[in-house]
Amino acid sequence: MENGFDKRALIAIVLSMIVLILYQIFFMPPPPEEPPQKPEKKVTEIPAETEIVKEVQEKEYKPTKASEEKLITIETPLYRAVLSSKGATVKEWKLKKYLDDKGNEISLTKESPVPPPLSIGFDEDFGLKNTIFDVEGNQNIVLNEGKTSVTFIFADEGIYIKRTFTFYADDYRIDLTEEVKGKPSYWVTLGSGFGISGTESYGGHIGPVVLKYSDRIEIKKLKQPKIYQEGLRWVAQEDKYFFSSIVPPKNAVAKIWTSKDTGEPLVAVKLPKGKHNYIVYVGPKEHDRLKMLGVGLEHIVDFGFFSILARPLFWILKFFYKIVGNYGWAIVILTIITRIPFIPLINKGQKSMKKLQAIQPRMAEIREKYKKDPKKMQEEMMKLYKKYKVNPMSGCLPILIQLPVFFALYKVLLIAIELRGAPFMFWIQDLSKKDPYYILPIVMGITMYIQQKMTPTATETQQQKIMQFLPIIFTFLFLNFPSGLVLYWLVSNILSIIQQWYINKKTKLVEDQA
Repeated sequence: MENGFDKRALIAIVLSMIVLILYQIFFMPPPPEEPPQKPEKKVTEIPAETEIVKEVQEKEYKPTKASEEKLITIETPLYRAVLSSKGATVKEWKLKKYLDDKGNEISLTKESPVPPPLSIGFDEDFGLKNTIFDVEGNQNIVLNEGKTSVTFIFADEGIYIKRTFTFYADDYRIDLTEEVKGKPSYWVTLGSGFGISGTESYGGHIGPVVLKYSDRIEIKKLKQPKIYQEGLRWVAQEDKYFFSSIVPPKNAVAKIWTSKDTGEPLVAVKLPKGKHNYIVYVGPKEHDRLKMLGVGLEHIVDFGFFSILARPLFWILKFFYKIVGNYGWAIVILTIITRIPFIPLINKGQKSMKKLQAIQPRMAEIREKYKKDPKKMQEEMMKLYKKYKVNPMSGCLPILIQLPVFFALYKVLLIAIELRGAPFMFWIQDLSKKDPYYILPIVMGITMYIQQKMTPTATETQQQKIMQFLPIIFTFLFLNFPSGLVLYWLVSNILSIIQQWYINKKTKLVEDQA
């Protein structure tokens, strides 16, 4: 069988060669006459790049002629951006739907940044940041729907750079296409302060952040340069609510170091020569919008350690907002909803504390009687707990179980940009800022004091006396908290008071009947 197959294969190969030879003899057209050669252009050679220089020569890229800076304005329903032909960079970026503390549009660019946002260069100094590029496209663009592009071109002495920015009317995303020849690699940086609004905000990280695989890495104190390649998904500069980011190709290397010009962290990516398409994002941390891009940018919203709980709570909060149209009332409803599953546990704990309070005299007798025999004292105490069916730890259990939910909800209310500028009622016109008159924190402190007085205690200790000062401490602590967080704690205290009142009333009724 094998011999037959080998013979057929050999015959097929021979016949194929005969057909190719006959085709070349009888059917191939004669080679075209060579055109007269043009005189060669003298080009300064770049060491180790002769093949690339030759490629640029053959395509006859015209040297850049522009000598003056041109500004290109792109205006969409979401933002107003100004690009500069100097370095093909971003000069201005203002968000239309978000205002700063003075009521002006949020600006995500600094004045005279060094280097400017999206500067490009062949080293870490971004040497082309002051180079004038030619511009293809309109200089003033109003984009109400669809998309538009602006192209910058630079060519000189064997170097060719083409950068095309594509903008969308309904998104903060930019598609950036780059074609770079003449050098083995190049750098692109987010620039100084790009994406950081500079507005006042409580909490939240400010500075560089990297997503490696699914790990969000915040850069807080930069003692030495940091380099990321394997698993790199994006690099960014952020504050609490806004950010700028580069989502580079897979073959990119990211580097974060301290700028020698400003002393600030500098974020950049290094790319090999050739053509690359990647995403740049400049705007707010709107979780749902970012998730739709499908590149992992939603992880810029940091839900913290309890993110597995925070994310569904965040979704529920927005769900209630769609129903009531007010984030303040949505927080109230969410607080009630998250408390319902714990009602049985809290009831059980409060009843147990009541029983402990009732047997306190008997516990004091045991302590006095066996004060010199701790082991016997412990045995007698356990018998007492068993007789009256009391668990001394049951009062702590409901609190411990609620803690993850509390921290998750705390994180949601702290970072959600949806609360920024969201009014509640009366004097609370921004749930992300502190109460301007401190009314909510003071009322919260009063409810905490009432709750503490209503809650039974097993024994009067030095620790219990110290605990009496907690309402005062918490009141001062909450003075500068965002109003949304204080509202959550206030509602939670009110619910605790109602529940404790019900337990106390029910327990008293049982005691009276007995």
